[in-house]
Amino acid sequence: MSDVVERTLSALPGLLGQHDPGAGPGGGPGRFSATSRLGGLIRSITALSSKHEEEKLIQQEQTNLKATVSAPTTTVRLMKECMVRLIYCEMLGYESSFGYIHAIKLAQQGNLLEKRVGYLAVSLFLHENHELLLLLVNTVVKDLQSTNLVEVCMALTVVSQIFPREMIPAVLPLIEDKLQHSKEIIRRKAVQALYKFYLIAPNQVQHIHDKFRKALCDRDVGVMAASLHIYLQMIKKNASGYKDLTESFVTILKQVVGGKLPIDFNYHSVPAPWLQIQLLRILGLLGRDDPRTSELMYDVLDESLRRAEINHNITYAILFECVQTIYTICPKSDLLEKAAKCIGKFVLSPKINLKYLGLKALTYVIQQDPNLALQHQMTIIECLDHPDPIIKRE
Repeated sequence: MSDVVERTLSALPGLLGQHDPGAGPGGGPGRFSATSRLGGLIRSITALSSKHEEEKLIQQEQTNLKATVSAPTTTVRLMKECMVRLIYCEMLGYESSFGYIHAIKLAQQGNLLEKRVGYLAVSLFLHENHELLLLLVNTVVKDLQSTNLVEVCMALTVVSQIFPREMIPAVLPLIEDKLQHSKEIIRRKAVQALYKFYLIAPNQVQHIHDKFRKALCDRDVGVMAASLHIYLQMIKKNASGYKDLTESFVTILKQVVGGKLPIDFNYHSVPAPWLQIQLLRILGLLGRDDPRTSELMYDVLDESLRRAEINHNITYAILFECVQTIYTICPKSDLLEKAAKCIGKFVLSPKINLKYLGLKALTYVIQQDPNLALQHQMTIIECLDHPDPIIKRE
């Protein structure tokens, strides 16, 4: 435990980015003024032997912090240090409501680092219905109009997390403009903010579906991936309204499966697995009970089955989603047979989780063609005597 604590403490100064100007080049334990007290607090807590002692220590810490943040002589820099310690107290489960208003004030003033800590504290302390959040609206509007990239990113981040529903009209035009920004990180965060708006107030973003479609075709993979979250939710509610996008989703999945995305999106040599899973779910929703739409995706589903050959958990996740999609859309006989064979990788696995997924997948198979499940009949019979009760019940 002590090694973990020490590594955490050594990383804090770099994360907070504040150095003591009086320290020499050699540094030392005391060279980071912003984190020395936080480090002392963490060490004190880890050295305690009971919950009662922890509560007593945190109570004393909160008393000191309350006096400091309320003092008129407290500098913005010291306020930032206090806010970091308040965040730590809240993370441990001790409410520090006296500091909420000061977190908002910190986000409204100071340099970029201090504003960043203020925004972070606000996003952790408050929820979208909190009454104090209205005091931050003007600051968010101002930062969205800033020419500083970091300020715009901070504002978009807090908007996508806790922005109040009734204040969406105040920032919606500004966020729509950010979809045309030259920097991909701004476009991606703007899409995420609109996704949040769709979740809490879908009627207020119905008019910008065309911009969602442009984001789907964005040259940056991150922006495109962010738009997929929106489309998955919208297609779940109304698949018929997005049939015309089937070819676009198929093309994207072909590029992903073919390894055309940057290598940064790979996981254990599997190209963008979470994007694959999301696209497969979208295709399953679009192809249900629609022969014409299903026909557009047969080739890419076949390729997905063929390429998912690496023996890794994430590959099994892709295979399961692919099998589920194949048996959800209108059937194609040879594709059904290939999917049924892939299920053998699951049901024959010694791992209980994979065996359960295989049995789950077989329920889709027998709904289409019970004969395709006959090849796994003996394995299913053996599972009736499996020691795991969940496997036996499935």
